[in-house]
Amino acid sequence: MENLNEIVEFKSVPALVESMYKYGITKSYKAGTIILNENSNARSIPVITKGVLKVIRTEEDGREILLYYITAGESCIMSFMGGLLNKASKVKAEVEEDAEILFLPIEKVSSLIREYPQWLTYIFRLYHKRFEELLDMVNATAFKKLDERLLALLKKKVGVTQSSTILITHEQLANELGTARVVVSRLLKQLEEDGIVQLGRNKIVLKSHT
Repeated sequence: MENLNEIVEFKSVPALVESMYKYGITKSYKAGTIILNENSNARSIPVITKGVLKVIRTEEDGREILLYYITAGESCIMSFMGGLLNKASKVKAEVEEDAEILFLPIEKVSSLIREYPQWLTYIFRLYHKRFEELLDMVNATAFKKLDERLLALLKKKVGVTQSSTILITHEQLANELGTARVVVSRLLKQLEEDGIVQLGRNKIVLKSHT
């Protein structure tokens, strides 16, 4: 995404985009960077202009599970809610693919809501999308086998990064699925034998996208 004018709700209101760039600060991050930690307070709202972020929930025993991805043109609805309500974050946001992010101060987010109805529509649309993604995750965790969830996650990664080569370790995949590394390694080996993936050192090539 070259700029925020490509967002559907913003196309007819260039003044909104101008205000966002005026009040916000743009920063670039490398993959693996944590931009929001659990139990921290969000002082600004991130809007992704390039790259991909992933939002993760950590349990008390240290296990992690991937909740959803944030791609260019989107923001983190959890940051919105936490920032506006002055609540500590319940999730962690990590850069999945080198990203460029526009950070909007919380106080400016509130004023933009009052001034531009399109901004509120944008927030509601994101909330609806994240809610559906979380429902899908709950459904998958409850009713799908782990091998199906693993393949679905690999396809999701290919979709958001637009690359069939996924740079990730078996341990990282296990964390995102909330399971053990040895289980993921066994399932990946089976996928490789089935001709669906090709395994390499800290990378996986998805050969079948169907």
